[in-house]
Amino acid sequence: MWPSWASEHARLTQALRTHTGLLPGLADPRALDVLAWQLVASLRRESYYRQVQAKPVSAERANPNNPSFDAERAVAYHVRQGDMDEAGWLIFLMTHFARPADSGWRRLQDVYGRLGTGRWDWVTVSEDPEAFATWLAANWMSIGGKFGNHRKYESLRPDSNRPMAAVVAAYVRWIGPGGHARFYADVVRRTGNDPRAIFDALYRDLRVPTFGRLAKFDYLSLIGRYGIAPIEAGSAYLEGATGPANGARLLLDGRRDAPSKIDRLQADLDALDGDLGVGMAVMEDALCNWQKSPARFVHFKG
Repeated sequence: MWPSWASEHARLTQALRTHTGLLPGLADPRALDVLAWQLVASLRRESYYRQVQAKPVSAERANPNNPSFDAERAVAYHVRQGDMDEAGWLIFLMTHFARPADSGWRRLQDVYGRLGTGRWDWVTVSEDPEAFATWLAANWMSIGGKFGNHRKYESLRPDSNRPMAAVVAAYVRWIGPGGHARFYADVVRRTGNDPRAIFDALYRDLRVPTFGRLAKFDYLSLIGRYGIAPIEAGSAYLEGATGPANGARLLLDGRRDAPSKIDRLQADLDALDGDLGVGMAVMEDALCNWQKSPARFVHFKG
């Protein structure tokens, strides 16, 4: 499938085999093979972010009104420029819109680039969120693309029960007037030097409407990947989860609807990762995708 990842697939397959007696969901050899490939797929996504940051990025890639705009590379560009506010703001937008496989970042690009007439950058939006709300109300029907699968219930309509303008205003209030660098530095000072403890503190504190368990996990994982804050997920945050929790139950108890205790599921995932060594962000993503098709590998992209 991915020749350069064949050795990692073999390693993960062997590690999973040592646990099969404790993993009823892998009684079918096909399920074990598919889970190993879903873990590889998640690791490839992590590797992609490292590759993006390792290469030079031109300013055009960060310009939403340039055809070569790319959101992931735009974040890397702003981090290299030391502009953590613009990087953090773009990560928020990436999380809010998510990326559908068919239209990519079109919706984010249309909003961020004011439909080709400027840029809703962090400075502009944070200084006057109401101006952004007014523009969105006047232009939402002209915005292309769509929301990704992780955010499929969101809406651009100003009269919806999930208006984007309210989400943006709440995010601006959460970060506060000092900006992203100061906000995250303050959290680190309060919480200590443990990346997992800092992630958990932020996860529990993130107060943005429509940002439920998945959006918070996705947003903070990106903040960590780009080094905006020294954080990493130490838990799969299964409380309130659907796909990852179903995947954990299927793997550990043999069925998605098992009456499993969240604490016990997490403890078992921690023990499993002691051998797999992939981390909870990869585990969460892989289990979510695996449980959708446990006997046949499907590469989920959006």
